[in-house]
Amino acid sequence: MTAFRISPTATDAFPDTLVALVTATGLRGHEPWPDTTTALEDLEQQLALGIWQPADESDPRIEAWHTAYRSFGTNPRRIRPSVDALGRRMTKKGVLPRINPAVDSYNSVSVRHGLPAGAFDLDHVTGDVDVRYADGSEEFTPLGEPGTVEHPRAGEIIYADTTGVLTRHWNHRDAHRTRVTEDSVHVAFVLETLHAARDGDILKVAADELQGLLVPHAERTAVHHLSPAHPNAAV
Repeated sequence: MTAFRISPTATDAFPDTLVALVTATGLRGHEPWPDTTTALEDLEQQLALGIWQPADESDPRIEAWHTAYRSFGTNPRRIRPSVDALGRRMTKKGVLPRINPAVDSYNSVSVRHGLPAGAFDLDHVTGDVDVRYADGSEEFTPLGEPGTVEHPRAGEIIYADTTGVLTRHWNHRDAHRTRVTEDSVHVAFVLETLHAARDGDILKVAADELQGLLVPHAERTAVHHLSPAHPNAAV
């Protein structure tokens, strides 16, 4: 099993953090996922009709991440939280990207609920995963850039395993090594809020929605949570 942990220094700085871990084992990424297709098309239709639009940086859910990014030295208008970037892309193009069923599932849930989301192929994770401040020595290879090696700025919040960084700037960009593909069978999906008191119910609904999209295409699924009161979860 893989343990996910959120460090005391991170929860001290962001005491209302709540992270949902939605895990799936035995994923079948090569078969059709009609419910995910419908979820994407429904959002796109609502946007086209003008009855819904993605949360933007004036929304409290996004604004909270901008404030967090600035606190650890990241300019959120240059390096945007994942949900902010995804929503802006959808607003501009009118559609969400189609990557693969698992990624499309968490993208649809992320933009629908205004919460950052990501995922890790657990078969390519080494050791346990910590949400913590970087010391600057860690290595990160960005998604889609297998020949690139970056180092996070010291003090930046990252997801990291024993090999390197899995996500920079808390939720800006995932690593190439642990990317989720059609061949991924053991995956941990992540949904996050910095304001559980305000948005915890939204996060729990989003986690249930994501789990619902995964269930028809997995042998097993589960939902775990990380918070200051419960900073560890084995998945």
